[in-house]
Amino acid sequence: MYDNILVPTDGSRGAENAIVRAFDLARTGDATIHVLHVIDSGSTSVDLDSTESEELRQQSKKRGREATVQIQERATGLGLEAVRAVHEGTPYRALLEYIEENEIDLIVMGTHGRTGGERAQLGSTTERVITFADVPVMAVRLAEDDAVPESGYGMYDHVVIPTDGSDAAERAADHAIGIAERYGADVHVIYVVDTTTYGFEDAPRSIVGLLKQGGQNAVEEIAADARELNLPVTTDILRGVPHEEIREYASGVDADVIAMGTRGQTADTDRLLGSTTARVIRRSDVPVLTTA
Repeated sequence: MYDNILVPTDGSRGAENAIVRAFDLARTGDATIHVLHVIDSGSTSVDLDSTESEELRQQSKKRGREATVQIQERATGLGLEAVRAVHEGTPYRALLEYIEENEIDLIVMGTHGRTGGERAQLGSTTERVITFADVPVMAVRLAEDDAVPESGYGMYDHVVIPTDGSDAAERAADHAIGIAERYGADVHVIYVVDTTTYGFEDAPRSIVGLLKQGGQNAVEEIAADARELNLPVTTDILRGVPHEEIREYASGVDADVIAMGTRGQTADTDRLLGSTTARVIRRSDVPVLTTA
């Protein structure tokens, strides 16, 4: 399913959740793990002279090397093929360049925890990678209090696929169904009728009926693909605020991953911030797999 999985790391313990999930996906699919640390070239203080800046750079390079070596050794200890790299530059740009140069087909990376403003909960690097990457990104909540799942074949038992009928949603569904097939997981396909639309409460029943029917068609198309693989499938049409309904539903079925499409084709990242996908990622306690 995946041949090359990229795990960006900053050397912190919080990224452990993403590392474990990347390892598990690699083990089930015989993929190569790529571990990348990016030294942020724009983080050096302007108050430092050239000697101090170079010393700081070397220290950062050493920390990056130690972090990537540690993860690489863990991967090889599990029988995985693993490569590592330390690059310099703007983090999200360096990640995107690495993805293209090394034929990466999945990125597993952390989001920030529940502190700070809403934007900080996603993290600017993760946000930009989700926006601009041409490959799937699995965003994983950074571990808190060492709450890291154990790696194992039962890591994915329930896969939730919200759909709006778009091409991006269908591509996300393909990846989600692939994970479900590999792990023998239950598939839950949902469509949310957005009641936040202006004038929705006053809309004629015929319009509401058309929205529900469109949603039913969208979920059934994805459900049919899962049934062809003999996977257990449930479908639901929900009503409410999309990101709230998706998270509540995922919690109710004890989801292990949510797979969603996002356009991600615009340079205006603020558009992503307003999207249902971004809101789910910021607030979700379970990994969210996105595709453009």
